[in-house]
Amino acid sequence: MDRAVLNVTSLLLLLALVTTLPTKEDWDIYSFHINSTVTSRYATTVITSRVANRMDESKEIEFHVRIPKNAFISKFRMFIDGQLYDGAVKAKEQAQQEYTQAVSSGYSAGMVSSVGRTLEEFKTSVNVAPHKKVTFELTYEELLKRRIGKYELQINARPMQPVRDFKVDVYIHEKASISFIKVQGGLSTKDLANAITKTHADKEAWVHFYPTEDQQKTCDSCGEQGMNGDLVVVYDVNRNASIGDIKQSSDGYFVHHFAPSNLARISKNVVFIIDRSGSMYGIKIQQTRTALLHILSDLAEDDYFGLITFDGKIFHWKRELVQASKENLGSAKEFVKRVNHGGLTDINLAVLEGARMLKAHPREGSASILILLTDGDPTSGVTDLGRIKSNVKEAIAGKFPLYCLGFGLDVNFEFLKTMSLQNDGVARRIYDDSDADIQLRGFYVEVATPLLTDVTMIYLGGTNLTQTNFSQYYDGSEIVVAGQITDNHVKTFIPQVVAISRNSKVTFSETNMTEIVSDDHIQRVWAYLTVKQLLEKELQLSGPEKVKVKEEALELSLKYSFVTPLTSMVVTKPQGESTDVLHKPKEGGTDRDEQSSGRVSLGSYGGGGYHRAQIPTPRRPRPKGAAPRRAMHPGAAPRRPMPTGAAPPSHRFLMKAENQSIPLCFDITGNVRLKLLHSPSRELFVNGELDSVADGGFTKIVIRVKPDLYIDIDVNEIIVTDGQTLTHHTGEEQITAGSVTVIKRNKEVDVATGDIRIVILLHERHGEKFLWPVLRRRPSDNNAEGILALKPAVYEELQQTPSSRLKINGQEVDVGRFGAVDYSIPSPPIGGCWLVSAEAALQRPLDDFIVEHL
Repeated sequence: MDRAVLNVTSLLLLLALVTTLPTKEDWDIYSFHINSTVTSRYATTVITSRVANRMDESKEIEFHVRIPKNAFISKFRMFIDGQLYDGAVKAKEQAQQEYTQAVSSGYSAGMVSSVGRTLEEFKTSVNVAPHKKVTFELTYEELLKRRIGKYELQINARPMQPVRDFKVDVYIHEKASISFIKVQGGLSTKDLANAITKTHADKEAWVHFYPTEDQQKTCDSCGEQGMNGDLVVVYDVNRNASIGDIKQSSDGYFVHHFAPSNLARISKNVVFIIDRSGSMYGIKIQQTRTALLHILSDLAEDDYFGLITFDGKIFHWKRELVQASKENLGSAKEFVKRVNHGGLTDINLAVLEGARMLKAHPREGSASILILLTDGDPTSGVTDLGRIKSNVKEAIAGKFPLYCLGFGLDVNFEFLKTMSLQNDGVARRIYDDSDADIQLRGFYVEVATPLLTDVTMIYLGGTNLTQTNFSQYYDGSEIVVAGQITDNHVKTFIPQVVAISRNSKVTFSETNMTEIVSDDHIQRVWAYLTVKQLLEKELQLSGPEKVKVKEEALELSLKYSFVTPLTSMVVTKPQGESTDVLHKPKEGGTDRDEQSSGRVSLGSYGGGGYHRAQIPTPRRPRPKGAAPRRAMHPGAAPRRPMPTGAAPPSHRFLMKAENQSIPLCFDITGNVRLKLLHSPSRELFVNGELDSVADGGFTKIVIRVKPDLYIDIDVNEIIVTDGQTLTHHTGEEQITAGSVTVIKRNKEVDVATGDIRIVILLHERHGEKFLWPVLRRRPSDNNAEGILALKPAVYEELQQTPSSRLKINGQEVDVGRFGAVDYSIPSPPIGGCWLVSAEAALQRPLDDFIVEHL
């Protein structure tokens, strides 16, 4: 009967969801942007959604996004009819009061708190008048955690309908320089891969994801309601065995990233404690067996290990730890294959026995680890959670970490988390899905290779420090400490790390390692880490100490506007509407408790082929009453003339190289007109005219989409010529001309047609404004040509002394190392390049890229 009621309820909920999904006839998400900036592993992401009510009546419009559960929301606001509505972060009790008042006044205030495996949901809504618009803007922050030798920035895209102006822009800056970057996730596969462009230049990297409306319907998790999936940017930084990367802000805060490499691994002693109680019946026990068999195969021969299974009793494979020899591993695997579900659950007895086995086998120069896997509450022996935690802490006595893996959503995860934290470990939920065995193996890989033990981070002249003592440091991970420099006296600030590596004590210390930066993100990293650690500490305490730590965490959460388990976001709305109170949910959701010459670059090349056939560029007719072609648009600033007898200006272009960190660059002299992108099959022709200013860019870019439809773009305005009709556009707006959509913004013009998307950036240098085009989304076919459609160069270095020489596509050329400004980036960075002739870079005459008319 209960199951029938549940099924009917589920069906009704599903029908309600289907009937409330937005359609183009109801409301239109005409713009959806995700912009993420990562500096020193600290990511700040802004989601901006612009929605129009197309109806003749008022409509409730929803903003519904997912964010990483490790993140803190720090800002939310709405713009409605010129009015700003700011969300406010308040103490949870105060927010709850406002919520209750709203409900008692008859408003349907919404409390939003749900969570997925790695994501939390944020949802609010607002009533929008007929034919009016609303802009939602959400900001969240997170410190990226290094696992298995990489950082992952997860971006979820779920706008609930295909969006014409959809884009994701990611910028990463790392002082230590970026060793690699790649893009993964469900939104990076199949047809959507064509919508991704990636640029990597030493300490900086950029990722752009600009899918078309059609592409937004074709991924594995896409449909008529648009995309629903993740874009995951994966990267790591270069590092060595030094003290690491330390950054200091001008206001005296610092953050230290410590992850030494090239250290010898430490052999380990590990005991696996596996729940085999009745609730592990079926697929759970099968997946556990599969994972354990793989884990045992990964043990090194100098490791020692033990296996315990338990229900109401404990079952040993062997009562003492043994070496991971081939014979012992074979025997252990046979034991694992026979593990089956049993009866009750005695967690206390099992963990104490695991601790006894580790303490009975001390090995100098090794690292000990205790790993518990369970799916439920204790139901046998000691069942009082407080007593179990006390017993386990006393038994382990700080000698090794305890890692708790909670299988499924029914497990008391807060109990496991507290018990792990009290014993220098962490807890991880294993989701009851088809990949549970992969999740288990993934966790083990994180702790499989200890490199240091008893790590102490020392900061003479430092104060207000985050955690500084760590039981172990594992290969592929990272230790992060933040704090303040006392009285901002940098000269007296001396960082040092002391640890044990195998049998010897090691000290990491270097001077002049601190870089001073002017932004405030270092202070926010300190605040983020401090709040996180205070919340963990509060879990382990009771009485007045618990209250004090909770008050500290609350004070910092309010000061830095973090939505944490102690605070809520109160979403204000137009008068007469409900107040939403948005809480951060507890993990799980179902727990019981809640150099440079200053030139230019093209940045994104690719696609197309090298065709010798010239595509004629017809001279277009001038509309009646239009100004002569070279006349200046009204209000345009006059260009600085070249001095008489002066050499024509030179513009430097960058060209990406395949599997090389240093790009090629070449110069084009004079204010020539260039073929940027020609696609005859689409009747699309994009040309640009270089300006007469040294170190400048393009003064004008013209797009022709059919014989009599032209779009002229300069630094001041956009002119659309359709036959004999001419229209000027100077404000920020969306323009539709034939199959082309042009969106003019403050510092860029976004051009989309079919599966092609070009962003034209507006730059200013020495008081002169100019344009720079970037191909963000390449055409899917291979017959487009032009500067923007060039494939990355293929070259190899032959020699660097006494002179530099490269082989480019089989041809040897002399080169020089110069610098260039990469104008394909909104805030242009300066980098090195190999300077070659245009013909050597393009592998064809430059004349092939010059057009007579725009």
